[in-house]
Amino acid sequence: MVMNGDSFSCDLVSWDRSYRLARDLAEHIKSSGYRPDLVIAIGRGGYVPARVVCDFLLHDLLTSMKVEHWGIAAQKKDKAQVRFPLAVDVRGQKVLIVDDVTDTGDTLQIAVSYVEGFAPQEIKTGVLQHKTTSSFEPDYYAEKITQWRWIIYPWAVHEDLVGFVEKVLSEDPASLEAVGAELARRYLIVVDVAELEGALEDLSALGKAEKKGALYRIAIG
Repeated sequence: MVMNGDSFSCDLVSWDRSYRLARDLAEHIKSSGYRPDLVIAIGRGGYVPARVVCDFLLHDLLTSMKVEHWGIAAQKKDKAQVRFPLAVDVRGQKVLIVDDVTDTGDTLQIAVSYVEGFAPQEIKTGVLQHKTTSSFEPDYYAEKITQWRWIIYPWAVHEDLVGFVEKVLSEDPASLEAVGAELARRYLIVVDVAELEGALEDLSALGKAEKKGALYRIAIG
């Protein structure tokens, strides 16, 4: 992973592009001849991709498990771990595990090791985008990313925006316009005023930010 201090590039993926990536992922799985008995979505990023993949595979057996590794706005947790376990029997079944992206690869590695403990016949993995920084290479992916960047999918835009705004405000109090400019400079994130105001309102509601005159700042105490 490559981060320049607290500044790094972000890639906001649209709904349309996400759908096309999921469709391409499904086509790769189809062409390989793999026909899973059960698809497991990794929560939360894998929920939407897994559902679209199931649609193109004409497959209706979809379940989920939650592995936590990343928080919002590229905040990495100390260790990937299973938060919500698998609730179905996979013994003797061919399983496909789907997530949105491989970054370090820890999430899928933990998921595969965990599911292996329930004696499935076979496990395959698939993601929309595979970063070559990942130590784990999935069996299927729609796109390979060779230059690291933080990817923001449409199902996580608001919470990531809230997290990045909090990062900006942690440096110095700033006006609405200054926050937007700093997001663009440090993370290549460009959002409209309404989205930015919504993020600041939610930070305030969470007790993490406050407005003093024309400036927003991190709440103290």
